[in-house]
Amino acid sequence: MLALIRSEWLKIRRSVIWLLLLVSPGLAGLIGLFGVREEQPGGPFPWLIALALMTALHAMLFLPLLTGVYAALVCRYEHAGGGWKQLLSLPVTRTRVYIVKFLFVMGLVALTQLLFLAVLLLIGTAKGGGGAIPWSELLGSVGRGWLACLPLAALQLAVSTAWSSFAAPLAVNVVFTIPNMLVANSADYAPYYPWVQPLLAMMPHQNGYDFGAFTLPSLTLLSVVMGSFVVFFLGGWAYFARKAV
Repeated sequence: MLALIRSEWLKIRRSVIWLLLLVSPGLAGLIGLFGVREEQPGGPFPWLIALALMTALHAMLFLPLLTGVYAALVCRYEHAGGGWKQLLSLPVTRTRVYIVKFLFVMGLVALTQLLFLAVLLLIGTAKGGGGAIPWSELLGSVGRGWLACLPLAALQLAVSTAWSSFAAPLAVNVVFTIPNMLVANSADYAPYYPWVQPLLAMMPHQNGYDFGAFTLPSLTLLSVVMGSFVVFFLGGWAYFARKAV
């Protein structure tokens, strides 16, 4: 397993993937910087409002897209020049290969979430809100967003291992991400739509703040996320275990 982890690290350490990590936190940060105003001049920084505004762009659009991009990139090397045959000819199991690739996708998602949090903290601190940081709400939002990406990462990894084309999985991801705004307003369908689950999970709904249709019971969302993750991961793993290379 450690040899596989080192191998994956060597493949991505000099790739464009590190620049992609900055895209969503950076653009969301511009919204927080220019779109958030103090409720009263000289008053405390509205952390949860800033979190909601930044999340609307980050988790509704870029986080689902980036999850798909990460999955496609960790499989790109193997799709080129018979890479799957070379990798699977080594004394490694397909299960370990699949698990390691999934861990790398979720690790990249975690880095994206941490950068998002860092940008939010920098903006709030720069605007005078450093003394009243609601750590539990901010960390909870970032953590829930990461968990909500589990089924999406599992699904996108399955698609990326199945299709040799780098563009095809990305195109599918874009097509299913675009309807997020409409789907998110449906309490009936939103919890079951993998591409909108990060948005629902990250939206703050504590301390009197309520963002309407985007707020769902955490237990309901968590059960759906974990259930769909198990289904997508096992389905992708079963396909990969039998995939002809």
